[in-house]
Amino acid sequence: MDVAVFILVVLAFVALSGALVRLVRVPLPVLQIAIGAALAWPAKGLHVEIDSELFLLVFIPPLLFGDAFAAPKRELIELRRPILDLAVGLVFFTIVGFGYALHWLVPTIPLAVAFALAAVLSPTDAVAVSSIVDRNVVPARLMHILEGESLLNDASGLVMFRFAVAAALTGSFSFAAASLSFLYAVAAGILAGIAALFVAAKALQVLGRIGGTPAGAQVLVMVLLPFVAYLIAEHVGASGILAAVTAGLVTGTSGIFRHLSVSARIQAMSLWSMLTFVFNGALFILLGLQLPDIIRRVPPELTSRHWLFEPVLTVLILTLCVIGLRFLWIWIGDMASMIAARLGKRKAEPFGFRVRLAGSVAGVRGAITLAGILSLPLALQDGSPFPARDVVIFLAAGVIICSLVIASLALPGIARGLVEPGEDPGAAEERRARAGAAKAAIAKIESLASEGGEGEAAEARLAVADSIVAGYRRRIAASDEAEEARAEARESGRLELELRHAGIEAERAAVRAMFRTRQINDHTMRALLSEITLTEALLKSRRDRK
Repeated sequence: MDVAVFILVVLAFVALSGALVRLVRVPLPVLQIAIGAALAWPAKGLHVEIDSELFLLVFIPPLLFGDAFAAPKRELIELRRPILDLAVGLVFFTIVGFGYALHWLVPTIPLAVAFALAAVLSPTDAVAVSSIVDRNVVPARLMHILEGESLLNDASGLVMFRFAVAAALTGSFSFAAASLSFLYAVAAGILAGIAALFVAAKALQVLGRIGGTPAGAQVLVMVLLPFVAYLIAEHVGASGILAAVTAGLVTGTSGIFRHLSVSARIQAMSLWSMLTFVFNGALFILLGLQLPDIIRRVPPELTSRHWLFEPVLTVLILTLCVIGLRFLWIWIGDMASMIAARLGKRKAEPFGFRVRLAGSVAGVRGAITLAGILSLPLALQDGSPFPARDVVIFLAAGVIICSLVIASLALPGIARGLVEPGEDPGAAEERRARAGAAKAAIAKIESLASEGGEGEAAEARLAVADSIVAGYRRRIAASDEAEEARAEARESGRLELELRHAGIEAERAAVRAMFRTRQINDHTMRALLSEITLTEALLKSRRDRK
């Protein structure tokens, strides 16, 4: 099929899935994988060969960048210990435990290849986690840990996957060399992400100095940022995934948005929202397109006893093994945290059995696992076929599907009742931030209005200020958006715009100050700044018409 037609077909079904998910009570990723499998199952259906390197370049950087940008940085910093424990410690624990279990269960798979499959299965999928795990039923602390883990364990898992593949190709492995290479990949990946952000900021500064640059050009710089970070890191042999994640994490606090015009900010936010939906959907549909061919080619090593039950049982056992190892590691980490809290005379915050189980089941696998396993070489250095390649590809695909299905079916029941009824803490925080920003605007407007001197002009200034302040007071009372006062005279309208711009700048400064002092998190800050930016754009449009 022509590439352009294929892309259009995939995009059409991405849009269709967005409507169907309202009618079918399954997570959107599961529905999209099913659509992809249905499209590819007939002999004359859609078929596409995935180039794993191209797949990683096109899909992974923008998706991980978007997830990292949207992640609440305050909570990630506060929960850095459990996040790093899962993103690094659990990866190594899974590689060792799952690798030996796989080699014991399927002896035809060499131990190095078993470790390679374990490494590529260790990363959880950030996209699938956020799509399957309902924030309303999972405790916020656990959700933040899952988000942070899924952002960071991609890098550690894929780096160890490369080491395992190298060991399978060469027949040798050096722990010291692997450790140094891992540290280099992490450090250089972080630096590459920061370097890409610096390059993007300089590019936006140059565009700003030129003057009259279309907003689309500025937005394009932001779109290219995750790809530049990924390519820089890969060029120097570092982790491109970690570079994209680093760029996303730092973007919100780097001040790069100061170099964007108001119109460019609005367009960038809208475009990223659309791109995230499109890339997510296309990724899972492409994942589904691979499944029929993989399932049709069930390796003979898995069908010696029964053509159906043996491969299905093997996949189920391995999936439960991954979940079990994850539960064991979370339990050990929880107990260690409790002991450390008691020794430090701090208040312990244990998860409890059901939260640990929810965190274990929620660790689903996804596109990065499939892309990584498909990148296995076809042959060894001596030209002989890569051992058990078809077997591990089949098992990886099976574990992906099985983990998604188990999470979709089991999580709602496990998580039911874990969150206490009442107001969402995030909503309460946002309500307090709205009131705080409105109070700052009132103080600024009243200060400017009192400097108007005497006479009719001063009275008009005070009248307009009172009208604007009344709107802010309504926001404080109702915790809602302010209503724009409508002026009848041209002069009153000009004064209104002047005072409103002053209030907006005071709101923006207050929100950023609350973020810097950690009174609010990234989600709250972005929600308020988005509204402030939209209001500013409306005022600019009114001013331009006058």
